[in-house]
Amino acid sequence: MKKCFFCKYNSTPDFKDIENLEKFLTPRKKIVSREKSNVCARHQRQLTKQIKYARYFALLPYVSYKNAS
Repeated sequence: MKKCFFCKYNSTPDFKDIENLEKFLTPRKKIVSREKSNVCARHQRQLTKQIKYARYFALLPYVSYKNAS
């Protein structure tokens, strides 16, 4: 049984696919570690790079301001 989300669906992380990338972010928009996300090492490296691309292109925020008062 494959645990990796991307291996299971035979796909790769893509910076344009915001819904899937947000699954691997905490509520404060930090990237989740491999142990918590259950993603293989290869896809975790790709995922991190794609999240950073999405942040650069302003598709994802760097931080969350929900709790700031």
